[in-house]
Amino acid sequence: MPRVVRKLRNWTARILDLPQDVVLDLPRITMIGGLQLTVENHRGVLHFSSESLLLAMEKGELEVTGNELVIRNIGAEEVFVEGRITGVKLNAGSGKSP
Repeated sequence: MPRVVRKLRNWTARILDLPQDVVLDLPRITMIGGLQLTVENHRGVLHFSSESLLLAMEKGELEVTGNELVIRNIGAEEVFVEGRITGVKLNAGSGKSP
């Protein structure tokens, strides 16, 4: 994203009091204990197994590790995962589309 566009979006978010994750298309990650995880603003599932989940993001990938992972709900921009979650890692870089 060009620097001018990013500055304009930041300014708009501040003036209109909007959440930056919505304006800047950033991931919103909500975790309840180590048992449930909701990720909003993803760009698709790159890999899934009972031990790991790899999601494409606008810029990079989000890696979720654990045991007995299950995708309970998945939508166009939101995924809900349950299991014993042991790690969440955001790998910055260029975004990948599935």
